[in-house]
Amino acid sequence: MIISLSTVLILGALLALMLRNRSLGAGGATVAALFGFCLASTGAAPAINDALQSLADSLGRIG
Repeated sequence: MIISLSTVLILGALLALMLRNRSLGAGGATVAALFGFCLASTGAAPAINDALQSLADSLGRIG
């Protein structure tokens, strides 16, 4: 868990830097994919899934 959490933090910081500098290419896509896979293995995954489901339900009711 500690290794995956530190990996998520490092990849998140790297992705934020790439987004800020607008230097997203193939490397940025790889970092984003790795960030997503690592984030999915942390304890934050259920909360993120619940938030996204709630957002999707809200948008479905609007449209």
